[in-house]
Amino acid sequence: MCGARWIPEQVQCEGQKLTTLVPVLGDQLSSGLSALIDTDPATTRVLMMEVADEATYVRHHKQKIAYIFAAMRHHADALRAHGWTVDYVTLDDPANSGSFTGEIARAVARLNPDRIVVTESGEWRVQAMLEAWETLFGVPVEIRADDRFLASHAEFEAWAEGRKALRMEYFYRDMRRKTGLLMEGDKPVGGQWNFDQDNRKPAKTDLLMPRPLVFAPDAITNEVLTLVAARFAGHPGTLDSFAWAVTREDALRQQAHFLDHALAQFGDYQDAMLTGEPHLWHSILSPYLNSGLLDPLDLCHAVTERYAAGKVPLNAAEGFIRQIIGWREYVRGIYWREGPDYADRNFLEAHRPLPAFYWTGETDMHCMAEAIGQTLDRAHAHHIQRLMVTGNFALLIGADPKQVHHWYLEIYIDAYEWVELPNTVGMSQFADGGLLASKPYAASGAYIDRMSDYCRSCRYDVKQRIGPDACPFNALYWDFLARNENKLGRNQRLAMPYRNWAKMDDAVKRDLRASATAFLDSLDAAPAGG
Repeated sequence: MCGARWIPEQVQCEGQKLTTLVPVLGDQLSSGLSALIDTDPATTRVLMMEVADEATYVRHHKQKIAYIFAAMRHHADALRAHGWTVDYVTLDDPANSGSFTGEIARAVARLNPDRIVVTESGEWRVQAMLEAWETLFGVPVEIRADDRFLASHAEFEAWAEGRKALRMEYFYRDMRRKTGLLMEGDKPVGGQWNFDQDNRKPAKTDLLMPRPLVFAPDAITNEVLTLVAARFAGHPGTLDSFAWAVTREDALRQQAHFLDHALAQFGDYQDAMLTGEPHLWHSILSPYLNSGLLDPLDLCHAVTERYAAGKVPLNAAEGFIRQIIGWREYVRGIYWREGPDYADRNFLEAHRPLPAFYWTGETDMHCMAEAIGQTLDRAHAHHIQRLMVTGNFALLIGADPKQVHHWYLEIYIDAYEWVELPNTVGMSQFADGGLLASKPYAASGAYIDRMSDYCRSCRYDVKQRIGPDACPFNALYWDFLARNENKLGRNQRLAMPYRNWAKMDDAVKRDLRASATAFLDSLDAAPAGG
């Protein structure tokens, strides 16, 4: 900075013209953001915006909105502390236009910058806005790549080109080679790439189970909570249990806590579920990774350091790293490669509306009540709850995959479309016909019973297949296979269940389908808008 007088949010250093406007979006809360690199703080104005369009294009969970706004406000203060001048537009500013483009228009009129420099968006919808700004405002716009990811769009496209199947496992191996994580030369540590078969143990209640840190809201966050409660009362979820980190410093504290206290058991129990235990040994770091407070590669290096020091087993270190440099990078690649119409895929021609209890948690199915209840309370559930409970149920009943996509996008604190859409449309609902997953992740109640204690507290009997007291997942599973046999019957990974179905007596088949139909007829659809 120059030595002249400097007033944050008002003027640059006297005598120096502002040349660059840098918008920073709500998932770009990284000090090393590409738009800020090689940009002079003395002649740059950073613009951060809380806008109604982004808070309401789906009915985001109250805690999701509060987290993003609170983290943005704290990040603005951190940027100021590092010498940047920040214009910050709060949601309740009377002059707030309500949109990114409207706020850019106001900033251009107010500041008359020579150029706009911005890091690419994580979503097609917002990226289209960025690409229109130069024409709209007559100011050169430089859109920089988001280098917080390991694989560029071009790199993923080159990997995918010519492949018959885009399986994550092979992409993951390339990312291991690229980063050198858990590698010995060109070979994986331990002699194999993937230890997933070791990571499927059910868990038992443990009074010594680690708990994530909780962070009491400070004055800034409390202002946001009051604002969100007033403006978004009709959105799902509650603010009562808000305890998220909203600064990089606190996110790093949560990261260290996970590494020191939970990572060692994460591998064994990453697929487990327990009543009243929303977190188990999971990291709860995805909101901070996806908003930019934490760096994914730094986190992975910290995991490998724990492994090298003998503090965590290989299956835990590898399983966690696979989620970050494998799955997370892979779904981003799929999102950008497949284009905006990926959200409209519906291979199984499923059109049933989601039941109303997805927004209330009020159901006699204990597994669903647990997964949805904690989601409404905390805006978070771990990946198996999302895939094999709420996602599995939506798949089995034939829910409209686009509505399922919107539900996941609005309800989870870590859900941004680039990461959520492929997970929902591809992995969970098989709506892309197998581009992403080799088979639908459909399961009866037996899977949930094996991986959790949910069934012990359920009014339904997981051992029964038909009747009013039978676990609904059981008949729904066979009904799903039967009604989709024309599309799924040749899938090699479903050969065994289809053989079992073919062997069943016709009367048993009729009873199973009748039981499924009776249950489906009992479901109440959610009202319009959720």
